[in-house]
Amino acid sequence: MNLGIKLLVAEDDPNLGTILKAYLTQKGYTVVWAKDGGEALRSHEEQEVDAIILDVMMPVKDGFEVAREIRRTDKKVPIIFLTAKTLEADKLKGFDVGADDYITKPFSMEELLARLNATMRRSFNEDRPDKNVFQIGGFTFDYLRQTLTFSDTVQRLTAKESDLLRMFAVNFNQIVDRQSTLQKIWHDDSIFAARSMDVYIAKLRKYLKLDPTVEIVNVHGVGFKLMQKA
Repeated sequence: MNLGIKLLVAEDDPNLGTILKAYLTQKGYTVVWAKDGGEALRSHEEQEVDAIILDVMMPVKDGFEVAREIRRTDKKVPIIFLTAKTLEADKLKGFDVGADDYITKPFSMEELLARLNATMRRSFNEDRPDKNVFQIGGFTFDYLRQTLTFSDTVQRLTAKESDLLRMFAVNFNQIVDRQSTLQKIWHDDSIFAARSMDVYIAKLRKYLKLDPTVEIVNVHGVGFKLMQKA
């Protein structure tokens, strides 16, 4: 099981497709590259992906048609269009068929990454809108109020602490990939962001010490797991 974020990139230009796949892979994403619209639809049907980057002008089926067909069965997967079309009508058409964002060519890889990270964060926060209060051992964690309560003790959390703890709580007793955590919460996979995340995890471990049955463990080479001891 791949614990990272899987992207479907549909781009018929072999040079740009190669660059996109290499860059996004280097940034920690798992990339499935489709070279035309038909292949993009098949890839979406056969594999579970976390986001889709669609070129508009593609053979077999264009990006608008691909997005329209995907939205018939999948209302939630984030879709970002890449296109040389700059007319307002084209952008409106893109959003009309279900796009979450629209990037015009030429673009920088840094801009694409920033837009992708922002889209993934919105998707993460909306993924389980009904699940914002968690029972973690003897703790009650209220994500929206940013509080961690144990008996009569209430710990106020920062926004970043709350985001991080929610990610662990949603995946309670499951491994959370380090790279995807950096991408979803820090929008950055640099060594500085990694060090910052380690500091926040140390803070959460300190708060959770009130219940000795609950802990955040390191899973060597992969990530972390919030778990309750048997």
